[in-house]
Amino acid sequence: MTTRSRGWLGALPLLAFYAFVFGVPLVALLVGAFTSQGRPTLENMRQSLQGGNLTSMAGSVQVSAVVALLGAVLGTFLAYAVVTSRFTALRQSVLTASGVLANFGGVPLAFFWVATLGNSGVVSGLLGLPSGALYTFWGLVVVYLYFSVPLMVLVMAPALDGLRPQWREAAAGNGATAWQYWRHVGLPVLTPALLGGVVLLFGSAFAAYATAAAMGAGTVVPLVTLKIANALTSDVLIGQENVALALSLDMIVIAGLVMAVYLPLQKRSTRWLR
Repeated sequence: MTTRSRGWLGALPLLAFYAFVFGVPLVALLVGAFTSQGRPTLENMRQSLQGGNLTSMAGSVQVSAVVALLGAVLGTFLAYAVVTSRFTALRQSVLTASGVLANFGGVPLAFFWVATLGNSGVVSGLLGLPSGALYTFWGLVVVYLYFSVPLMVLVMAPALDGLRPQWREAAAGNGATAWQYWRHVGLPVLTPALLGGVVLLFGSAFAAYATAAAMGAGTVVPLVTLKIANALTSDVLIGQENVALALSLDMIVIAGLVMAVYLPLQKRSTRWLR
């Protein structure tokens, strides 16, 4: 038996675990999305792409796209400031904080922002902000940026570290300005990491649920995650469980497309920045 075969055998328990944990729910989702009262049908998929369901899907895509673009820009500039800083303590503290904040979400994040900028929030009262400013499209974007910007910092910091000083020195030695260096060397090398970060932020915001639910964002911004939760748990929307599963399948398709873009970009970025 070859070493490679023994390696596969050692991975079998883990593969079996993943197949069970992800495979069983996926099969149940597919069965529910394409059946109604025990009979095969495409009606659930059709309803998931119509009316309020389509509006909620479009709302989630719109919020996620804005968060991804803004988070990518802010996170990249912050990462560059940290990487080029001569203070090691600042770099370590920012990267550590980013690792924590990138995973800070759900109800605690919603409570933080409601207590700060809500209708009776501390900061909103001091600044005299209009009532309900947090419970808008841009308010939700600001909340999502709280964990998206740190995530982009974690993505871009290693990529920026991979830019070799010799490249800048060679460009300067050939008479290139700082703008020409970034235009012809820095940005082309960083582009895969930048695009990969945008895709990652999009997927993270697209799948977020608990924060928006705790804030009651569904009343002002239609989100597909909240639509699915209402269809599965509401006493008003009866018989919409299979439509919720169809919406979940739509989300999986979009997430799959996102990952199909992200993985090749990540691989290309790793090759350039070794």
